[in-house]
Amino acid sequence: MIRIAAIIPAYNEEKSIAKVVRSIRKIQSSKFVIDAIVVNDSSNDNTSEIIHALPCIPLDLPINLGIGGAVQTGFIYAYENNYDYAIQVDGDGQHPSDQIEKLFLVIHSQFDVVIGSRFIENEGFQSTKLRRLGIKYFMLLNKVILNVKITDCTSGFRMINRKALKIVYDYYPDEYPEPESIVLFSLNNLRMVEVPVVMKQRQGGVSSINFVSSIYYMIKVTLAIFYTFIRIKFRRK
Repeated sequence: MIRIAAIIPAYNEEKSIAKVVRSIRKIQSSKFVIDAIVVNDSSNDNTSEIIHALPCIPLDLPINLGIGGAVQTGFIYAYENNYDYAIQVDGDGQHPSDQIEKLFLVIHSQFDVVIGSRFIENEGFQSTKLRRLGIKYFMLLNKVILNVKITDCTSGFRMINRKALKIVYDYYPDEYPEPESIVLFSLNNLRMVEVPVVMKQRQGGVSSINFVSSIYYMIKVTLAIFYTFIRIKFRRK
């Protein structure tokens, strides 16, 4: 039976994490089995206590590593424990667990990375206008430097196979992993594709990006993308 690790990074997600884990546990498929692996990124609320009482594999980080470090911790666990695929599912309840099988059917056919995009069919929660503008900018930036079009490069709802797991085991961007990893996957010649998904508004917690910080975020992510691009290109010489 094919095994999937659902990696759930969680920082102060006490209001939503139980619902996310239980929604994954409800998934029934004749094609795969799925385990919820919650990476508690040194939360200072009751996230740790909650996940230890849930039907999941809890991983408590002793210090806060940020989203990239938390997700990579889950990827490392998945690789070392011989999972066939890993999918990132945010702990705030935005990602639709009932569409995990859709991503699986696509990646199992011929791809290494499958990204759930809310902008292909423009259904469900579409984020703020300013954030949509930033996402479109990153789409164009990736098109210019990589000749790759990803409409929702900030989407964390993505599934990867063992080939991709080996890559992120060795290195994964820490601060802005979603847009930066597009560069990582592309330069390692992984086969990427997007599928349409319907996302929800976050069910709890607080977004790390607000109106005031959006422009600053775009500038920092742009620099991070170029850094990752140069780092990998230089390493491959």
